[in-house]
Amino acid sequence: MALVSVIHGPNLNLLGTREVSVYGRQTLPEIEAELASAAIELGLELECYQSNHEGGIVDRVQSLRGRADVLILNAGGYTHSSVAIRDAVAAIAPEIPTLEVHLSIPEAREAFRQHSLLAGVVRGRIEGLGGLSYLLALHAASRLIADRG
Repeated sequence: MALVSVIHGPNLNLLGTREVSVYGRQTLPEIEAELASAAIELGLELECYQSNHEGGIVDRVQSLRGRADVLILNAGGYTHSSVAIRDAVAAIAPEIPTLEVHLSIPEAREAFRQHSLLAGVVRGRIEGLGGLSYLLALHAASRLIADRG
């Protein structure tokens, strides 16, 4: 069974209570429950991981080599600042395509959020749809896996 790994970055553990006007009221456990249900329907194995620590995310990305088929990554604020996470994603590509996910639209927010260091190394990006962004990324992951054959 194909494995899709989902990595949530810093502060995403606070979803549902943090800046609800931007991120909504859906919690991370609720998003993960929806993903788990959809993964079953799509015939995918799913693993989720959240860390507020850059090194933890880098270690997790590196651990996917030889295990995962697709990575869904919401690097949170590290999207705009972490060369280390970018380099880890580049190191697993193209073997493991990465889909960048954002709950909001970074380009519609503060200037410092308008540049993604990940943009050059990810396969695609889904943003601005709250928790639905993750579900759409999971469907895209399923298609990438099927197309790979």
